Amino acid sequence: MMRGLFVTGTDTGVGKTIVCAALMHRYRQLCSLRYWKPVQTGVQEEDDTATVRNLGECADAEILDQGVRLKHPLSPHLAAQMEGETIELARVCGIPSGYSRELCWVVEGAGGALVPINDRALMVNLMKMLGLPVLIVARTELGTINHTLLTIQALRSRELQIAGVVLVGEPLPGTREAIEQHGEVIVVGEMPRFVELTSDALETWAGANLDSDSRIAGFVKSERAHAC
Repeated sequence: MMRGLFVTGTDTGVGKTIVCAALMHRYRQLCSLRYWKPVQTGVQEEDDTATVRNLGECADAEILDQGVRLKHPLSPHLAAQMEGETIELARVCGIPSGYSRELCWVVEGAGGALVPINDRALMVNLMKMLGLPVLIVARTELGTINHTLLTIQALRSRELQIAGVVLVGEPLPGTREAIEQHGEVIVVGEMPRFVELTSDALETWAGANLDSDSRIAGFVKSERAHAC
Protein backbone atom coordinates (compact mmCIF):
# COMPACT_ATOMS: atom_id res chain seq x y z
CA MET A 1 0.00 0.00 0.00
CA MET A 2 1.37 3.40 -1.01
CA ARG A 3 1.56 6.25 1.48
CA GLY A 4 1.26 9.92 0.65
CA LEU A 5 -1.17 12.12 -1.26
CA PHE A 6 -2.84 12.14 -4.66
CA VAL A 7 -3.16 15.73 -5.91
CA THR A 8 -6.14 16.45 -8.15
CA GLY A 9 -7.71 19.66 -9.39
CA THR A 10 -11.13 21.11 -9.98
CA ASP A 11 -9.99 21.71 -13.57
CA THR A 12 -6.87 21.71 -15.68
CA GLY A 13 -4.38 24.53 -15.12
CA VAL A 14 -5.52 25.30 -11.57
CA GLY A 15 -2.04 25.01 -10.04
CA LYS A 16 -1.66 21.33 -9.16
CA THR A 17 1.97 21.17 -10.28
CA ILE A 18 3.01 24.23 -8.23
CA VAL A 19 1.22 22.80 -5.20
CA CYS A 20 3.07 19.51 -5.69
CA ALA A 21 6.39 21.38 -5.66
CA ALA A 22 5.28 23.16 -2.48
CA LEU A 23 4.42 19.81 -0.89
CA MET A 24 7.95 18.59 -1.62
CA HIS A 25 9.36 21.58 0.25
CA ARG A 26 6.90 21.22 3.11
CA TYR A 27 7.20 17.52 3.85
CA ARG A 28 10.59 16.25 2.69
CA GLN A 29 11.94 16.47 6.24
CA LEU A 30 9.25 14.08 7.47
CA CYS A 31 10.06 11.08 5.29
CA SER A 32 11.65 9.84 2.08
CA LEU A 33 9.40 11.75 -0.29
CA ARG A 34 8.98 11.14 -4.02
CA TYR A 35 6.96 12.93 -6.71
CA TRP A 36 5.28 11.03 -9.55
CA LYS A 37 3.08 12.10 -12.47
CA PRO A 38 1.58 8.83 -13.80
CA VAL A 39 -0.07 10.37 -16.87
CA GLN A 40 1.14 13.51 -18.65
CA THR A 41 -0.34 14.96 -21.82
CA GLY A 42 1.04 17.84 -23.84
CA VAL A 43 4.63 16.96 -22.99
CA GLN A 44 5.95 18.86 -26.00
CA GLU A 45 4.58 22.08 -24.51
CA GLU A 46 4.99 21.54 -20.78
CA ASP A 47 6.74 19.00 -18.57
CA ASP A 48 5.19 18.96 -15.09
CA THR A 49 7.84 16.63 -13.74
CA ALA A 50 10.59 19.05 -14.76
CA THR A 51 8.64 21.91 -13.17
CA VAL A 52 8.38 20.09 -9.85
CA ARG A 53 12.03 19.08 -10.04
CA ASN A 54 13.06 22.72 -10.49
CA LEU A 55 10.60 24.55 -8.22
CA GLY A 56 10.75 21.85 -5.56
CA GLU A 57 14.56 21.68 -5.71
CA CYS A 58 14.22 17.92 -5.95
CA ALA A 59 17.12 15.50 -5.99
CA ASP A 60 17.01 12.67 -8.53
CA ALA A 61 15.91 10.27 -5.78
CA GLU A 62 12.84 12.44 -5.12
CA ILE A 63 11.48 12.09 -8.65
CA LEU A 64 9.95 9.12 -10.45
CA ASP A 65 9.90 10.18 -14.10
CA GLN A 66 8.12 7.16 -15.57
CA GLY A 67 4.59 6.79 -16.85
CA VAL A 68 2.37 7.59 -19.80
CA ARG A 69 3.78 10.54 -21.78
CA LEU A 70 1.64 11.88 -24.62
CA LYS A 71 2.32 14.69 -27.09
CA HIS A 72 -1.05 16.39 -27.45
CA PRO A 73 -2.49 18.70 -24.73
CA LEU A 74 -5.82 16.89 -24.56
CA SER A 75 -7.74 14.64 -22.22
CA PRO A 76 -5.61 11.50 -21.64
CA HIS A 77 -7.99 9.22 -23.52
CA LEU A 78 -8.05 11.52 -26.57
CA ALA A 79 -4.30 12.16 -26.52
CA ALA A 80 -3.70 8.41 -26.39
CA GLN A 81 -6.13 7.76 -29.25
CA MET A 82 -4.27 10.27 -31.43
CA GLU A 83 -1.09 8.27 -30.88
CA GLY A 84 -2.79 4.92 -31.46
CA GLU A 85 -2.47 3.91 -27.81
CA THR A 86 -4.71 2.87 -24.94
CA ILE A 87 -3.79 3.72 -21.37
CA GLU A 88 -3.95 0.60 -19.19
CA LEU A 89 -4.45 1.38 -15.52
CA ALA A 90 -2.95 -1.86 -14.26
CA ARG A 91 0.28 -1.15 -16.11
CA VAL A 92 0.41 2.42 -14.83
CA CYS A 93 -0.21 1.36 -11.23
CA GLY A 94 2.53 -1.23 -11.49
CA ILE A 95 5.24 1.36 -12.16
CA PRO A 96 6.02 2.20 -8.50
CA SER A 97 5.50 -1.35 -7.24
CA GLY A 98 9.20 -2.17 -7.00
CA TYR A 99 10.05 0.77 -4.75
CA SER A 100 10.46 0.68 -0.99
CA ARG A 101 7.31 0.75 1.11
CA GLU A 102 9.03 3.34 3.28
CA LEU A 103 8.65 5.93 0.54
CA CYS A 104 5.97 8.60 0.75
CA TRP A 105 4.46 9.78 -2.51
CA VAL A 106 3.14 13.01 -3.97
CA VAL A 107 1.20 11.78 -7.00
CA GLU A 108 -0.17 14.34 -9.44
CA GLY A 109 -3.19 13.57 -11.57
CA ALA A 110 -3.91 14.90 -15.06
CA GLY A 111 -6.77 17.38 -15.25
CA GLY A 112 -9.64 16.88 -12.83
CA ALA A 113 -11.11 13.93 -10.98
CA LEU A 114 -13.47 12.81 -13.75
CA VAL A 115 -11.20 13.21 -16.77
CA PRO A 116 -11.33 10.04 -18.90
CA ILE A 117 -8.20 7.88 -19.04
CA ASN A 118 -9.57 5.35 -21.51
CA ASP A 119 -12.98 4.21 -22.79
CA ARG A 120 -13.90 2.78 -19.38
CA ALA A 121 -11.87 4.46 -16.67
CA LEU A 122 -11.67 7.96 -15.21
CA MET A 123 -8.95 9.59 -13.12
CA VAL A 124 -10.85 8.61 -9.97
CA ASN A 125 -10.33 4.96 -10.93
CA LEU A 126 -6.58 5.52 -10.83
CA MET A 127 -6.96 7.18 -7.43
CA LYS A 128 -8.88 4.15 -6.15
CA MET A 129 -6.27 1.72 -7.41
CA LEU A 130 -3.43 3.64 -5.79
CA GLY A 131 -5.38 3.98 -2.55
CA LEU A 132 -4.06 7.42 -1.57
CA PRO A 133 -5.95 10.22 0.21
CA VAL A 134 -6.74 13.05 -2.20
CA LEU A 135 -5.70 16.70 -1.92
CA ILE A 136 -7.88 18.98 -4.06
CA VAL A 137 -6.43 22.09 -5.72
CA ALA A 138 -8.88 24.83 -6.76
CA ARG A 139 -8.34 28.29 -8.21
CA THR A 140 -10.12 31.19 -6.53
CA GLU A 141 -12.39 32.70 -9.12
CA LEU A 142 -16.11 32.81 -9.77
CA GLY A 143 -17.40 29.24 -9.64
CA THR A 144 -14.72 27.91 -7.28
CA ILE A 145 -17.17 26.93 -4.56
CA ASN A 146 -19.36 24.98 -6.96
CA HIS A 147 -16.46 23.28 -8.73
CA THR A 148 -14.81 22.32 -5.44
CA LEU A 149 -18.00 20.94 -3.89
CA LEU A 150 -18.71 18.91 -7.04
CA THR A 151 -15.20 17.46 -6.90
CA ILE A 152 -15.65 16.59 -3.23
CA GLN A 153 -18.95 14.88 -4.03
CA ALA A 154 -17.40 12.90 -6.89
CA LEU A 155 -14.59 11.67 -4.65
CA ARG A 156 -16.74 10.80 -1.66
CA SER A 157 -19.29 8.96 -3.80
CA ARG A 158 -16.44 6.63 -4.73
CA GLU A 159 -15.31 6.28 -1.11
CA LEU A 160 -12.08 8.19 -1.63
CA GLN A 161 -10.61 9.89 1.42
CA ILE A 162 -10.15 13.65 1.13
CA ALA A 163 -7.09 15.04 2.87
CA GLY A 164 -7.95 18.70 2.28
CA VAL A 165 -8.13 21.58 -0.19
CA VAL A 166 -5.58 24.13 -1.38
CA LEU A 167 -6.93 27.35 -2.89
CA VAL A 168 -4.80 29.13 -5.51
CA GLY A 169 -5.17 32.80 -6.41
CA GLU A 170 -6.43 36.01 -4.87
CA PRO A 171 -8.70 35.24 -1.89
CA LEU A 172 -12.42 35.67 -2.54
CA PRO A 173 -14.45 36.71 0.53
CA GLY A 174 -16.37 33.80 2.00
CA THR A 175 -14.97 31.18 -0.38
CA ARG A 176 -12.83 29.31 2.12
CA GLU A 177 -15.58 29.33 4.73
CA ALA A 178 -18.21 28.04 2.27
CA ILE A 179 -16.00 25.21 1.05
CA GLU A 180 -15.12 24.12 4.58
CA GLN A 181 -18.71 24.33 5.79
CA HIS A 182 -20.56 22.75 2.90
CA GLY A 183 -17.79 20.37 1.86
CA GLU A 184 -16.87 19.35 5.42
CA VAL A 185 -13.20 19.58 4.51
CA ILE A 186 -10.14 21.50 5.67
CA VAL A 187 -8.59 24.23 3.52
CA VAL A 188 -4.92 23.60 4.30
CA GLY A 189 -3.48 26.46 2.30
CA GLU A 190 -4.25 29.56 0.24
CA MET A 191 -1.51 30.00 -2.33
CA PRO A 192 -1.10 33.41 -3.99
CA ARG A 193 -0.20 34.01 -7.60
CA PHE A 194 3.48 34.76 -7.13
CA VAL A 195 4.83 37.91 -8.76
CA GLU A 196 8.04 35.96 -9.34
CA LEU A 197 7.67 32.21 -9.01
CA THR A 198 10.97 30.80 -7.76
CA SER A 199 11.91 27.78 -5.67
CA ASP A 200 12.93 30.09 -2.81
CA ALA A 201 9.62 31.95 -2.86
CA LEU A 202 7.69 28.69 -2.96
CA GLU A 203 9.70 27.15 -0.14
CA THR A 204 9.15 30.21 2.03
CA TRP A 205 5.41 30.18 1.38
CA ALA A 206 5.10 26.43 1.99
CA GLY A 207 7.00 26.56 5.26
CA ALA A 208 4.81 29.32 6.65
CA ASN A 209 1.41 28.75 5.05
CA LEU A 210 0.91 25.19 3.76
CA ASP A 211 -0.70 22.93 6.36
CA SER A 212 0.61 25.23 9.07
CA ASP A 213 -1.30 23.28 11.72
CA SER A 214 0.05 19.94 10.42
CA ARG A 215 -3.50 18.70 9.89
CA ILE A 216 -2.54 16.50 6.92
CA ALA A 217 1.13 15.90 7.67
CA GLY A 218 0.27 12.43 8.93
CA PHE A 219 -0.51 11.27 5.42
CA VAL A 220 3.17 11.56 4.54
CA LYS A 221 4.42 9.98 7.75
CA SER A 222 4.48 6.33 8.74
CA GLU A 223 1.18 6.72 10.59
CA ARG A 224 -1.77 8.08 8.64
CA ALA A 225 -3.60 10.94 10.26
CA HIS A 226 -7.36 11.04 10.60
CA ALA A 227 -8.79 13.12 7.76
CA CYS A 228 -12.04 14.93 7.24
